Amino acid sequence: MSRTSFASMVSTFRSVVRFRRFSWSATERRLARAASVADLRRIAKRRLPAGVFDYIDGGAEDELTLRRNRAAFARIEFRPRVLRDVSRVDPSVSLLGRTLPIPLVLAPTGSTRIAHPQGELAVARAAARAGLPYTLSTLGNRSIEEVARENDGPHWFQLYVWEDRGLAKELIQRAQAAGYEALVLTLDTIVFGRRDRDVRRGFTLPPRIGLDTIVEGILHPAWTWNLLRSEPIVFANVTGRGVEGGAPVSVTDYGHEPFDASFSWPDVEWIRSIWDGPVVLKGIQTVEDAELALEAGVETIAVSNHGGRQLDGAPPALEVLPRVVEAVGGRAEILCDGGVRRGSDIVKAVALGATAAMAGRAYLYGLGAAGEAGVDHVLRMLDDDVRRTMALCGVASTDELTPDLVRWRRSGS
Repeated sequence: MSRTSFASMVSTFRSVVRFRRFSWSATERRLARAASVADLRRIAKRRLPAGVFDYIDGGAEDELTLRRNRAAFARIEFRPRVLRDVSRVDPSVSLLGRTLPIPLVLAPTGSTRIAHPQGELAVARAAARAGLPYTLSTLGNRSIEEVARENDGPHWFQLYVWEDRGLAKELIQRAQAAGYEALVLTLDTIVFGRRDRDVRRGFTLPPRIGLDTIVEGILHPAWTWNLLRSEPIVFANVTGRGVEGGAPVSVTDYGHEPFDASFSWPDVEWIRSIWDGPVVLKGIQTVEDAELALEAGVETIAVSNHGGRQLDGAPPALEVLPRVVEAVGGRAEILCDGGVRRGSDIVKAVALGATAAMAGRAYLYGLGAAGEAGVDHVLRMLDDDVRRTMALCGVASTDELTPDLVRWRRSGS
């Protein structure tokens, strides 16, 4: 082979082949393989102990509602329009007086530090960078004050009401003093649902050490090493006030925790007398309760079945949403919570009348897969998905996301 021919072959090879830049960061390499939330879920499943993953991933009893939440989104198809000017797509919405870059709120999730030692702090920082509201759970592992210091973006506080009303009042006042913008009152957790995956594994929060735990720890060394180097996992906001601090608590015993089973609609006014700001009622699953929420004067209704983690057989939130939207008639803002995994899911929810969607598991998968960078990755993907879906549907702004953009497919079609 002549030198000229060889040089020509090299030139041809270089014209069609480019070597990827090698990253020395294992996290970057891991995220480069994650094209979707489903990919991050698979990575998190591989990196987390089985009990921890099942606690995040699982639902109540036979997990019918958990699966139906996702199946409802699959039943919606778009009616895309063409030859529309989508050179500039604006996916922003106004929610509780704030403009959000996309219609998304990060839902409250308890015990977030079991996925990664930074827990709520990592999620709050990622949410602030994305300009999205982050909702801290009463049963978070980081305190109201810690999260507020780490989050210079919009942050909300989710409240469980205990028999000890003094504790509820104290939590509300702390959130108010720390600058939280909205109070999310969870309505569907008078007792905790029975989650069979957790029962089978004897899962506790924080994890209790046993032979199976030791084996899982050996099989997941990165998670174990991070846990051992971190401070003890506690329920930071209620330690010593109805939930144990560092002592393991069986998830199956949660149903016996001192939630106030007498809490009812007249008590919403008591909450409003303490909290000086907008109230979100989360857990509305019927038109009747949506109408009662309006009578209570709340600013926002969150249609939610707790991600399928409470009452198995509860209706998928997306199926309830259009009826609630019709009944509310614009008198309150509406969130849809449960099953969001892609930006197209967010677009579907808004087209059916939601002001915005909420997502919890999606960012937990990112956190479990790659820590704070994983949450950033999820939020970037959802942002990109929303913009791309809107453009492909011929929609330039969220004002154009109306029910005629979507339709329900028949079962089995």
